[in-house]
Amino acid sequence: MSTLSRIVLAGPAGQLEGMLHLPDEEPRAIAVVAHPLPTMGGTMENKIVTTLAKTFAELGFATLRFNFRGVGESAGEFDSGNGELEDMLAVIQHAQEAFGHLPLILSGFSFGGYVAARAAQHLHPQPHKLVLIAPAVGRFAMPHVPHNTLLIHGEQDEVIPLNDALDWARPQHLPVVVLPEAGHFFHGRLNQLKQIVLREFNGCRL
Repeated sequence: MSTLSRIVLAGPAGQLEGMLHLPDEEPRAIAVVAHPLPTMGGTMENKIVTTLAKTFAELGFATLRFNFRGVGESAGEFDSGNGELEDMLAVIQHAQEAFGHLPLILSGFSFGGYVAARAAQHLHPQPHKLVLIAPAVGRFAMPHVPHNTLLIHGEQDEVIPLNDALDWARPQHLPVVVLPEAGHFFHGRLNQLKQIVLREFNGCRL
């Protein structure tokens, strides 16, 4: 179980709206989860985003999901990833001020994966781990990511083709977890997605 509360924090374009998932025990890490493309209806209530947040809280992480600028109660307007990067960095700073410098996990789905990967480049030290679900390779200029990144993609992704993800991952020698027959939104596969993330962190040293 976890405790859920709405938060509002100061962002670079005005207020940012978020949801904080707190584990029952003392947090052993911080996780920040970014949502898919706002111009296509992406919000922090996306089912993959909420699945990730609940999974991280179950693992004992203080977890923040949030709305990018212009979404929900977050101020501002869509900025093609640049302003959204600033939003995510502001949320990370807020989380670290609230919970101390615990190990940091950054995660995102689709466009949110692109923003999370960029945010990782701006942090020193780098996050403990990136968890990217169907990141928006081919649609945005995805940076290279650390070798221990967990990358999950659907075999039949109709938005970000698996071949595009493989082409991006290949020169980095980055493993890709492929869910056979899964599409971009992992319909009917959310529990499987959760189990993959749980296995990645259960028993690992943070």
